[in-house]
Amino acid sequence: MRIAVFDSHRYDRTALEAANSDYHHELTFFEARLTEQTASLAQGFPAVCSFVNDHLDRAALTSLQSHGVRLIALRSAGYNHVDLVAASDLGMTVARVPEYSPHAVAEHAVALILGLNRKIPKAHARVREGNFTLDGLVGFDLFGKTVGIIGTGRIGQTFARIMQGFGCRVIASDPDPDPAQAAAIGYTYVDQLTLFQESDIISLHVPLSEKTWHLINPATVQLLKPGVMLINTGRGGLIDAQSLIDGLKANRIGAAGLDVYEEEEGIFFSDLSEGGVQDDVLARLMTFPNVLITAHQAFLTEEALANIANTTLGNVTAFERGEPLVNAVKAI
Repeated sequence: MRIAVFDSHRYDRTALEAANSDYHHELTFFEARLTEQTASLAQGFPAVCSFVNDHLDRAALTSLQSHGVRLIALRSAGYNHVDLVAASDLGMTVARVPEYSPHAVAEHAVALILGLNRKIPKAHARVREGNFTLDGLVGFDLFGKTVGIIGTGRIGQTFARIMQGFGCRVIASDPDPDPAQAAAIGYTYVDQLTLFQESDIISLHVPLSEKTWHLINPATVQLLKPGVMLINTGRGGLIDAQSLIDGLKANRIGAAGLDVYEEEEGIFFSDLSEGGVQDDVLARLMTFPNVLITAHQAFLTEEALANIANTTLGNVTAFERGEPLVNAVKAI
């Protein structure tokens, strides 16, 4: 099947081309994000491959359908950038990659914790300038600290195992708890208020929904243990960025590690080094010495990219053959 791959980067091409040796689809790569304005590039392609930074609203989907597209093959687990109701109305199928490497995301969350706690970026920059002093680089032992996990799916559970290895007390909150896994790994479920009040570090691992949107907001910031470290490798919309800024300024939040940002569309995955960042909220966050931001790279490991490519192309093959599409997503 002919597939138009949008928002593609070198690492996408490498992984997809390697995986395609088993599937033999016809891949055409476009650097442009998939939006209403670029949908015409998909003329003659029955399938498009989209990433989280694309914008598939009703207008974009209508344009794609008029150009012959029948399948939206997402190379991501998240699908909140797709209007699923519109896709259903237009008779289009949407498939995703439900999981690719829980280890990749969980390990990146730990990297953010270690980088913030031990001031690694600051220390690295200082040494490169020939400054070998240690003032301002004091961290804390992770051993014995309370780590709160919101969301105990595969990523959250993997993160829990890692933090157990540091000797942390791990507590968790999830609307659909898994007591068996909690017992096996060694974490304890608590209500969200308790988690907010007792955690020295909080890591977010829930999908974005109406219930989780702005989970961190003006009200919940006031419930946090003073000086808490907040980590988000989930979805940007889990955190109200202005509330985060207010919490940092008031020293209610001691540090924040972010791999996602609510308004990252058009910013992350782009080189803005010449024109600068025009988003005032993100620019303000970047000024805090106790904030560490990466540009949605938690998934970026060789293993995860290979899994994404194989699952994505497998979804296309199943669709082409008329087989059950186990990774299809539909409007609820």
